[in-house]
Amino acid sequence: MACVLNNILSPRLFLACVGFLLVTSSICSAQERSPDLTLRGTIAAINRETYVEVPFKVPAGVVRVSVAFAYTEHEHQTTIDLGLFDGERFRGWSGGNKSSFTVAETDATPSYLAGPIRPGVWKLILGVPSVGAGIRSQYEAKIFFTHPGEKAAVSTFEAEPVREGPAWYRGDLHMHDAHSDGSCMSQSGKKVPCPLYKTVEAAVARGLDFIAITDHNTVSHFDAERELAPYFDKMLFIPGREITTFDGHANVYGTTEFIDFRLTSKYVPTFSDLLDEVDRKHGILSINHPGLPTGSACMGCGWSVKNTDFSRVHVIEAVNGDNVDNNVSGIPFWQQRLNDGLRVTAIGGSDNHNATLLPEHESAIGRPTTVVYAKNLSERAVLDGVLAGHVFIDVQGSHDRSMSLTANTHSQTAMMGDALNVPSGESIHLVLTLDHVEGAHAELVRDGAVTPFANGQTARAQHVVLEQDEPSDGRRHWLRMSVRDAEGKLLLLGNPVYVNFPVSGR
Repeated sequence: MACVLNNILSPRLFLACVGFLLVTSSICSAQERSPDLTLRGTIAAINRETYVEVPFKVPAGVVRVSVAFAYTEHEHQTTIDLGLFDGERFRGWSGGNKSSFTVAETDATPSYLAGPIRPGVWKLILGVPSVGAGIRSQYEAKIFFTHPGEKAAVSTFEAEPVREGPAWYRGDLHMHDAHSDGSCMSQSGKKVPCPLYKTVEAAVARGLDFIAITDHNTVSHFDAERELAPYFDKMLFIPGREITTFDGHANVYGTTEFIDFRLTSKYVPTFSDLLDEVDRKHGILSINHPGLPTGSACMGCGWSVKNTDFSRVHVIEAVNGDNVDNNVSGIPFWQQRLNDGLRVTAIGGSDNHNATLLPEHESAIGRPTTVVYAKNLSERAVLDGVLAGHVFIDVQGSHDRSMSLTANTHSQTAMMGDALNVPSGESIHLVLTLDHVEGAHAELVRDGAVTPFANGQTARAQHVVLEQDEPSDGRRHWLRMSVRDAEGKLLLLGNPVYVNFPVSGR
């Protein structure tokens, strides 16, 4: 079963009436998957002003049911409305306003109810308000089942990339709203749980390309995201949640399925058990704000999980909000993992809890911004880019500051996150491209030791290319770049190029 249709067509893809059949065809083509079931039948004048039940069987082990529906004879006054009952209850009615929908325990297309996907006989309900005399309309319902741990072929909430083409895409991977402890001011000036859409609006205002709402332990926000995604159709929604334990916090991206957060209990005895669950569901786990204190003042804010197998952790939130060059920065924690010989991607997250945009200040959303090189703007491509380490952090969320590091030998080329094998005596030619950092200078960080790059040359134009050769001693090293302004404040933080590291992958 190649293509998982757990991401229903957004309204921008819907075509009216006569295009329904084309739409459903494009679903399968775009996602390279055949339906698990195809239901066909005929609607005639005898069915006018009746409800036709179309039963189908949902097997055990299904976590999402998606339907793509099409019918003929629109041009001959034929209308077929659509609804759904599961084996126990009514699950929704979209009438004629949607040609496809999805339902799961955590989320559902508007018009439909999220809830458990229990095996048994389900029924499509076809309402027939009109059909022309002598007309026979052929309908087709394609049914797609998603099973535990299946990845979204493209994105969870969008059926195709929000934007095509390889680029550096900018986003915020750590935010909260009313589904956990995010708050903002109400119309009357009261502090209230902040609706999720306020966070999305603020992210749009910041010019972000993608966001992950990461409410604590819950999965309730996924239903709200599915509703908002078709309207905010220039924004990629990546499913996330913050696994919040007594010993540490970690974001999980790329799955909507429940993950038990009760670490050190009988349900999740060890962190390895938690990682096993994340791996089974093909999620990505990022350790959050590891430099913060922990204990009674901030239970689990810092990372104190016993026996953490860091070789299984591929992402660390090195920059959390404004925690950059202070004693609670996550950068030293991340760099220690690199010095241990692990290839771990650094990301940033605002950890925003208040989406209010007030005249006197700007929302913290997008500060810092995680910038990912991806083949397109889709959940799968962005998360693949994160795992590959093709990432830098725009610490202040500037909208346009950027960096690109290329490392070349006589036979190899690598970008941030990539690895080179370089024997002793050979040089690595480093090329750093910077944009919109006038007055700033670059630093080379080699295994944690900082030296000026390109003799500490100051960027004097919007676009600058700096170069330097680094000799190899044949041993393991990591090389990354930082960019600081004239006062020494960190502007950009890059992920490493890995030299003579062992092969690593997820």
